[in-house]
Amino acid sequence: MIITPQLQQALKLLQLARTELQQTLEEELLVNPLLERAEDPTADPEAAEQTQREHQAESTAIDPVLNVLDRMLSPDWQSYIDNHFNERHDYVPVDPLSDEAGHWRENRITTKTTLEDHLIWQIRLSRITKKEQLIGLCIIGNLDENGYLAVAPEEICTATQSTLDEVEAVLKRIRFLDPVGVAARHLQECLLTQLENLGLSDNLAARIVSNCLKDLESKNYGIIARKLRASIDEVANAAHVITSLEPRPSRGYQQDEIKFVVPDVSVERNSHDYVVYLNDEDVPRLRLNALYQRLAGQEGEAGEQTRQYLKEKLRAAKWFIEAIDHRKKTLYRVAESIFKFQREFLDRGVRHLRPIVLRDVAEDIHVHESTVSRATANKWVDTPHGIFELKWFFQSSISTHDGDVASESVKAEIRAIITKEDPRKPYSDERIAALLSDDRIDIARRTVAKYREAMGISPSPKRRQRYF
Repeated sequence: MIITPQLQQALKLLQLARTELQQTLEEELLVNPLLERAEDPTADPEAAEQTQREHQAESTAIDPVLNVLDRMLSPDWQSYIDNHFNERHDYVPVDPLSDEAGHWRENRITTKTTLEDHLIWQIRLSRITKKEQLIGLCIIGNLDENGYLAVAPEEICTATQSTLDEVEAVLKRIRFLDPVGVAARHLQECLLTQLENLGLSDNLAARIVSNCLKDLESKNYGIIARKLRASIDEVANAAHVITSLEPRPSRGYQQDEIKFVVPDVSVERNSHDYVVYLNDEDVPRLRLNALYQRLAGQEGEAGEQTRQYLKEKLRAAKWFIEAIDHRKKTLYRVAESIFKFQREFLDRGVRHLRPIVLRDVAEDIHVHESTVSRATANKWVDTPHGIFELKWFFQSSISTHDGDVASESVKAEIRAIITKEDPRKPYSDERIAALLSDDRIDIARRTVAKYREAMGISPSPKRRQRYF
């Protein structure tokens, strides 16, 4: 089957989220003069009359408009664009330690401060030599995403033509900047730096970090107590201090932009039933521009090139409006079908999800499975139980004594069991499987482990809390 450009555009629009759709509409309004925003004439009658008068006035000035279009489509116009809009501006590098760089960073009010910017700012305020500044910049430029030094100090020596003692001195100074522990070479050094900053370099906590870090991770307090000849209570108190430290100094300075989820669909309950509706109030409504539409149909007023250009844009505009309308109808039908199957979820929550697949919805609304997949891609829905991705409602099934249940329902059961467990004696995966079997859900221990890991829950040895 040959997929036409129009069909490709319709498929692309179908799988766009609402925010992406808004951006696409804005771009199409810029490139296609036959499209314009459709205002609600009932909202402001005077504005509607003014628009009508403007269109009447525009219709009496057809020739000047066509002349402008002719110039835009002529080679001279393209030459003008090439000569005036493709000029390159020279980039002048700015010294990151200079006052000019400081003002430049301060003026970027919409940009989140990076760890690199924060450290450079502190170096600018330190009383160090130019050589030490150079070494410091090299160190800061070689930090990884966790705030650790990603290269050996010897490489810093080579890059800055410095001695190892000079590099180590600057490195130690940077580690005690904010955040403390930054530029450490590994976790152990990071934690020891923070303990030293707290005046605990000779404390039991520092000895645990230096000698028993792996035992601490497994919470083997008894082994640690025997190795360091301390009581278990002392080890527990030191462990509490260590867990309050920051293992990732870069936390809080990550550059990942926080993206807020805007639901494309909402499901609300009225007095009788649940109602599905699309959240597209802020999506621009489009219509054909009346003036250019008349120009495209007139003969003899302009050159053939101009008329063909307008006719092509008119066809593209009509197809684009139809594709947007088709997207809305398809998304609504798919969402309505999903929640027809997931009525128990709406009534009673996540534990009552029904296992369904794309084929169930596709057969219900008489479309192809790929259409359902595209319609649910990158879409979110606001329900009485929270905001979820539409694809989340397609759950694999697990056989039980009472029939099939959704995998997410089993995860919810596992999460509830772990929440109620005794923290001093957490349930093993085998025990959780046995408790689920009591609820007539028979799954293997390895399946419990897989679901537990998928939910980011640690195994029982790491969940154990012997002391409080």
